[in-house]
Amino acid sequence: MRILLAQINPLVGDVAGNTEQVLALAAAARDRDAADLVVFPELTLTGYPPEDLLLRPEFIARVGAALERLRAELRGITAIVGYPQASVGGLYNVAGVIGDGELIAEYAKQTLPNYSVFDEKRYFRPGQAPCVFQHQGRRIGLTICEDIWEEGPARQAAEAGAEVLININASPYHQGKQAQREELVGMRAREHGLAILYVNLVGGQDELVFDGGSFAVDAAGSVVRRAPAFEPAELLVELTRESPSEPLRPVPGQLAAVLQEEAAVYQALVLGVRDYVRKNGFNGAVLGLSGGIDSALTLAVAVDALGAEWVEAVLMPSRYTARMSIEDAEEEARRLGVVSRIIPIEPAFQAFLGLLAEPFAGSAPDVTEENIQARCRGVILMAISNKSGKILLTTGNKSEMAVGYATLYGDMAGGFAPIKDCAKTLVYRLARWRNRSAPVIPERVLERAPSAELAPDQTDQDSLPPYALLDEILRRYIELDQGVAEMVAAGLPEAEVRRVARLVDRNEYKRRQAPPGVRITSRAFGRDRRYPITSGF
Repeated sequence: MRILLAQINPLVGDVAGNTEQVLALAAAARDRDAADLVVFPELTLTGYPPEDLLLRPEFIARVGAALERLRAELRGITAIVGYPQASVGGLYNVAGVIGDGELIAEYAKQTLPNYSVFDEKRYFRPGQAPCVFQHQGRRIGLTICEDIWEEGPARQAAEAGAEVLININASPYHQGKQAQREELVGMRAREHGLAILYVNLVGGQDELVFDGGSFAVDAAGSVVRRAPAFEPAELLVELTRESPSEPLRPVPGQLAAVLQEEAAVYQALVLGVRDYVRKNGFNGAVLGLSGGIDSALTLAVAVDALGAEWVEAVLMPSRYTARMSIEDAEEEARRLGVVSRIIPIEPAFQAFLGLLAEPFAGSAPDVTEENIQARCRGVILMAISNKSGKILLTTGNKSEMAVGYATLYGDMAGGFAPIKDCAKTLVYRLARWRNRSAPVIPERVLERAPSAELAPDQTDQDSLPPYALLDEILRRYIELDQGVAEMVAAGLPEAEVRRVARLVDRNEYKRRQAPPGVRITSRAFGRDRRYPITSGF
């Protein structure tokens, strides 16, 4: 028996387009006699997550029409497809087995995740029963995504006589996720003596990136086939057995490498940017290039995602911008082959200071004047974005967003924030990793002290702890939910811990106004972390 795991990149809401993908891929597999069963990811027809589109009757009706089309047109091959199914009891997250005009079997997801980025209990009711169907004389069990993380659904399928288990997924990426999946699925395989085939979605959807990495494990829990990550792929799995008493086993074959951390994160950023720009119909991207590390990495990601011809860089020096910053920014633009221009902000800055001379009379310069510079740049970049139809990419990192070192309507202005979930220390690691394939980021950018250059001789460390310490405090406070006492007990300096925690809490209002950005950690700002703005905590 040959099963094709179809690791596709659907568009959320595009039921007709997603249905075309299913039909085209299934027909191609049939015509080249590649497989007799094609398996697609969770909620194939709607894309994942469809969110409140699921509350619209018209949307559910489109899914019903798509299912009718699949039943009519899937001939000579069987497909497993994910979709929402309305019934008397409510809406269910379903995997349907369709072929030659029939709905052969249907399974409703039992374990509905309602944590982190997931809200499935808002939309779906849980299924109650296992699903095992016959295909070419074999008994195949079905589960959906979170089901495999709990013991019950796999056990039910095994007890119902499944000889192999297929798990369809829409599992978003974060650092270390592939290893977690394979370890967990391997454990389930060993528990029940069953081979398990795991197919995953790929593609960017707003803040989420789905990394693919579909795989097959044998009954001993060993990964014997694996699709590449961060790209659409077809993984063919042949199942065989040497005797009727032995379990079905997937024949070893294609085994794509698991990416190392920096490579995986970088590919997630590239895919997230590419799909956000293209799926939303922008004419490319524009960003402010400062000569610093954050904008340098963002430019490299944008070029790798879209191509140099679709990216524009704008240098906006101020009275405080060092000559080396302009030189380094120009050099990076040259190395990456992007169009760049220089627009000094001094005339705009002077105009604003003149307009505000009366209300500012008697006040000493402070962060207000620094923010005006950032907002001058924001106005320029948004104007270019509006005129060109290119999305404005912001360049702030997670460390800055956490403690509020970003200017509302200034450097936070924009449509998408590629490195929003990357700590400053990770930004440096990613930049060095990218330079291994081609030195697109000048070495001086990697070596000099980071600075916003909004005041004379300014560096980030004038008012922040060293980034290694800051990022460790932030990791523990944001991603691990550790309190002050716990961090101090771990050896972190109490004064800095308290200061950083206070900065994180008081700047929630800024983060609520930030653009979406690629999620690469287990706890990103946005869908993951929903803290009140007004709080006495």
